[in-house]
Amino acid sequence: MQAKNHERLKVKRKAIKILGDTSRVITLLHLPDDRHRISRIIQRIMSMSETAAKNLIAQIMIDFSGRHEDIGLIFERHLNEVKGYLPRDAMLSEVKRAIIGAYFTKEYAIESAALFNPSIVPHPDQSDLNKGSLRFVMSLRATGDGHVSSIVFRSGVLDRHNTFHFDPISDFVETPDLQLDPDPVYKNNIFQRKLIEMGASKEIAVYILNQLPEDFKYNELKQKIAILHAKPQFSERIQNRTFEIMRRLADSNYEVAFHPDHRISERVIFPVSKNESRGIEDARFVQFFNDNGEVVYFATYTAYNGVTILPQLIETKDFIKFNILTLNGKAVKNKGMALFPRKIGGRYAMLSRQDGENNHIMFSDNIHFWQESQIIQEPEHPWEFMQIGNCGSPLETDEGWIVLTHGVGPMRQYCIGAMLFDLENPTKIIARMDEPLLAPHEKEREGYVPNVVYSCGALIHNNQLVIPYAMSDINSGIATVAVNELLNCMRAVA
Repeated sequence: MQAKNHERLKVKRKAIKILGDTSRVITLLHLPDDRHRISRIIQRIMSMSETAAKNLIAQIMIDFSGRHEDIGLIFERHLNEVKGYLPRDAMLSEVKRAIIGAYFTKEYAIESAALFNPSIVPHPDQSDLNKGSLRFVMSLRATGDGHVSSIVFRSGVLDRHNTFHFDPISDFVETPDLQLDPDPVYKNNIFQRKLIEMGASKEIAVYILNQLPEDFKYNELKQKIAILHAKPQFSERIQNRTFEIMRRLADSNYEVAFHPDHRISERVIFPVSKNESRGIEDARFVQFFNDNGEVVYFATYTAYNGVTILPQLIETKDFIKFNILTLNGKAVKNKGMALFPRKIGGRYAMLSRQDGENNHIMFSDNIHFWQESQIIQEPEHPWEFMQIGNCGSPLETDEGWIVLTHGVGPMRQYCIGAMLFDLENPTKIIARMDEPLLAPHEKEREGYVPNVVYSCGALIHNNQLVIPYAMSDINSGIATVAVNELLNCMRAVA
């Protein structure tokens, strides 16, 4: 492959800008830091006259019912969260029940700070389209107050000219129904290995888990923790830290489901477990083809609790029901993992960045366990001297796997590059671009984090590489480039 002049490569930035909308709000439980205040707040509401209560709930409904699809159900749910603080044998009217729920509810504008780091995949439903068109799902990282990140979605159609036609965005946003097994079962050896990976005391973890069967239930674990807590046998500080890690790990696997008849733009995956309490970051979605031809969508993301990160995996077939699972193994560390869209040589393959500096690749017989990795690319050019990593899952072509990369250069400027890996041996680099494919220009360099362009996943449509990308961690745009021109501009790697 002979590289041609990079200046001839025509990367087209589309005029579309994907911006956050401050009016898109979800509801969250709102409790005071001092839980003793809850009883006093409830008592004040109970002391209201029924007339005053009716007037208050009427105004609340005028102000907020149009912003949520079923505000009454939300109030009832949040009332149930504080029912333990109600006076014994309290007789409450429906009006006051709703008011109590309202006082312990708040709105959260999920996109008020930024909407960035997009990835794009073909939609599960490709019916009723014009020839040459593709229906897509785009995921984005949304951030609001406190810079808490969640995953939101957009959908639409790419026509045969690669013109974007976005579906209308719903006025409503919904958090999913959390479907937790009240007493889930865990594998003892797997749970123990993951605890050690997360920094728990090996001595305490072994002590507790050796008292449990190979398949143990959450309530059994809690019972053993309670016994050791009551009669400590180790350093109290180390014990408590290990207990917290145990609870965090146990809560990290769950399932969420949305209403199937609602638009995909209404769905937001907001932090649920303590591991992700400060954000769900940089989901890299990929359309994965199993050996039998079955299609499933996976996404890797980073769970952040304000102190530590935990790489997680999302699995879905329809973008309605999502399974959230823990990634395991000594190779599961750092950020930015990107799964290949099919097995290679009978094994799963994933790009990663274990050391925060180099591009790694790893293989596994089980998608949930990753033990070994190897470096396949080190920083080579000035625009990537600080670090390199992937910008989403590899894209298959007849020539090889196209891999978008990010490089960090002087002044912490992020650029997007491109490489070509061998189809059946992706540890082998066939060709690469020596210059960035995308670098932040004047209108893209201003934002929450200046001088950054970044993507979490692209796709190929009608021989064009379609790249949704973030601009300085505040909003997103879209660029396209002809695949054959991109390949011709790469330098062959010996």
